[in-house]
Amino acid sequence: MPAALLSGSALRINGLPQRARWQLQGQARAPQALWLPLEVLQNQLGVDSRANSDGALKLEWFGDELVVPASAQRSLDDEVSIDARALLVSKGVQIDVRNGELNLTLSAPQLVGVRSSSSATQRRIVLDLAGPALIRREGNSIWLGIDSALAQQSDLRALGLSTRTSDGGLRLNAAPAGLQTLFSLGEPARIVIDLPPAVGSDGRAENGAPSQPQQPRDPRLLALLGKDLQWDQQVRGSVRLNAVRLDPRNPTLQLRPLTRSTGMEGLSSLQQLAAQDDALVAINGGYFNRVRRLPLGALKADGRWYSGPILGRGVVAWAPGSMPRFGRLNLSEWLSDSAGNRWPLVVLNSGYVQRGLSRYTADWGPSYRALSGSESAVALRNNTVIARYSHGQLELGVPLRDGETLIVARGGSELPWGEGEQLSLSSKASSDLAQLPNVIGGGPLLLQGGRIVLNGSQENFSSGFLRQGAPRTVIGSDGRQLWLITLEGTTDAGPSLSETAQLLLQIGLQDALNLDGGSSTGLVMGGVMTVKGRGVAGAVHHGLGVVPAASRSRRSAGRVPRVLAATPGLQP
Repeated sequence: MPAALLSGSALRINGLPQRARWQLQGQARAPQALWLPLEVLQNQLGVDSRANSDGALKLEWFGDELVVPASAQRSLDDEVSIDARALLVSKGVQIDVRNGELNLTLSAPQLVGVRSSSSATQRRIVLDLAGPALIRREGNSIWLGIDSALAQQSDLRALGLSTRTSDGGLRLNAAPAGLQTLFSLGEPARIVIDLPPAVGSDGRAENGAPSQPQQPRDPRLLALLGKDLQWDQQVRGSVRLNAVRLDPRNPTLQLRPLTRSTGMEGLSSLQQLAAQDDALVAINGGYFNRVRRLPLGALKADGRWYSGPILGRGVVAWAPGSMPRFGRLNLSEWLSDSAGNRWPLVVLNSGYVQRGLSRYTADWGPSYRALSGSESAVALRNNTVIARYSHGQLELGVPLRDGETLIVARGGSELPWGEGEQLSLSSKASSDLAQLPNVIGGGPLLLQGGRIVLNGSQENFSSGFLRQGAPRTVIGSDGRQLWLITLEGTTDAGPSLSETAQLLLQIGLQDALNLDGGSSTGLVMGGVMTVKGRGVAGAVHHGLGVVPAASRSRRSAGRVPRVLAATPGLQP
């Protein structure tokens, strides 16, 4: 007889309540399996994760490793989830279900010591612990479930981390320096924090600064609210709505995609994305693969396709100083040889992995690594094949240089070209939206021309995704102003897509596109995270920001991506 299956969306981690879907198999206090969203494991417990080219996920937490094949990963609502019972139990996490609420508890270990070293590229701080601890991260703020002495807190402040006891642990804030990396090690238990080089005479952050203020504090934003920017907060039925409205034709403000400077692989907090481009307002962008940390949909900025459109899904596109346009978008590309033979290309710069040929350029990042179990590739320059790569080489990573194109074959597809062969590339978009310099994809498209046009099956969304309620992020227009919107449930999980479309039509929108939602939903106002989708500020791949016109784009300013190097002289 199969073990009982319990499930719910109420969760407490060391007493902190939040909403996250979970499933438990077996007895409430001695489960055989416990599926938790990857986002919760990463951001609320401190578990590090990396994806292999075969889709397997490798988790690490205080020295213990867990490899989860793709076949063992589950989807709970819209979140990738895994059975983390063994990993949690091995570190002493107590698991219990009471009144339909999952409780995870880990005793706070003592902070034994603080070590540090510095180099020209970073500062490394190592916390030696008496045992494993919970690690909760939100942007540049870290909460650690540890006991610490006043003298140790003073040492941390001297190293550039403001400190504050909170929720039975210690909260550290790295602002304004920011965090580079954060991870744990085992035997003995350690937490490693990497910061940028110190700035100023002593490199200290403001002592005792609050980690998560509730209201925006940027004076530039406050000066604009009620004038160039309107911020509406209201409750309609069981939905809490936040909407920032602006006229994108206003010369003092710019609408800008927010992307990472180090390439398409990786996630950041929405606060970090907003800060690096000086965005006064920011919402999260489109979909991504949380396991591989790669984009799944259109992302174009300043005329460069960082990630191509997929599946004919909805997009919003705009030129600077103009009202964005909404629609669905497909991009067809193919290669031709001198004999007139044609080979279709599946995607451009995308984490959407399909059988066939795909194209990658330097806009994807400095290198390409294999995304599936069997791949080969050729590199083109000036329409000429200049190199061939085996799967082994692709697994290690091959460079993506300016002016070159990498054609990747997956699922047994052939690359019948040798070095020196001439090929030509052709592209055709389904809409002139592709010609605009900035494009962000999402889906489904909800409103167009004042009508509900929701058609999830046309955009290849599952029926379950269409029915479920969840926090939502939407970009829309009423014809005069652009709306950046978040929607949250006050008594339930949140509105369905159909309910979202109906609500948006009621408040006067003409066009609207659904963006990524759930734990990705977020709104940053003046550097403050004012909306967190499921009560947790989940990491996202990219965002959409409102930036003062005087602020230069980090790309146009020629910002060089930071390279994280190991710090000599300190063994973590």
